Amino acid sequence: MILAAGRGERMRPLTDTVPKPLIPVAGRSLIERSIERLMAHGVSNIVVNVHYLGQQIVDRLDGQVNGHVHIVREERLLDTGGSVKNALPLLGDGPFYVVNGDGLWRDGPRRPLLRRMQDIWDPDRMDALLLLHPIHRVVGREPGERGDYFFEQDGRIRHRGEAQLAPYLFASVSVCDHRLFEDSPDGPFSLLQLWNRAESNDRLVGIIHDGDWFHIGTPGALATAERVLA
Repeated sequence: MILAAGRGERMRPLTDTVPKPLIPVAGRSLIERSIERLMAHGVSNIVVNVHYLGQQIVDRLDGQVNGHVHIVREERLLDTGGSVKNALPLLGDGPFYVVNGDGLWRDGPRRPLLRRMQDIWDPDRMDALLLLHPIHRVVGREPGERGDYFFEQDGRIRHRGEAQLAPYLFASVSVCDHRLFEDSPDGPFSLLQLWNRAESNDRLVGIIHDGDWFHIGTPGALATAERVLA
């Protein structure tokens, strides 16, 4: 699933007229880059949720991906967790990727990122697998960024909580299981709520990205990403 419904407030004024997933980076939009990566990996069923300026996303994707993309229109923003829960009937019975619509990465030297995540996925000990990136290597890192997670030796991860700084950021890609959504709220809620529960049950695991990851949160960060990709 690609999450593409948000307003992208910090990317204004660019997002006053264009939804953030359609903003071009070095000539190609963020969402089209993600779809190409997923399809190259063999994912044949992609769900995209839309809300803010959503018709632009629908028009851009119409006819481009041979019927592999399914659009879910949200009448109100459901946040990350609510959006995925709303789309569960379209996501099949197995584990699935969740990709932020503004995520951008380059694969590392060993294997493609999506392959690495698939290979490490273990439903016997995971309800969610999160991509993490070292905070000091983020392209477009923002001043004051505190990080999100600590990485334990067995691969389990622990949220920063009250700590002043954590060494890894959540890097916009996860693998989730339907079990993660059991007894979850109705309406809008964040995936973080479910990840925290999985963490408390020792079923939240991380994988550290070995390539580049771009934080494209502001026009300035977008300009940095374009310089790097050029």
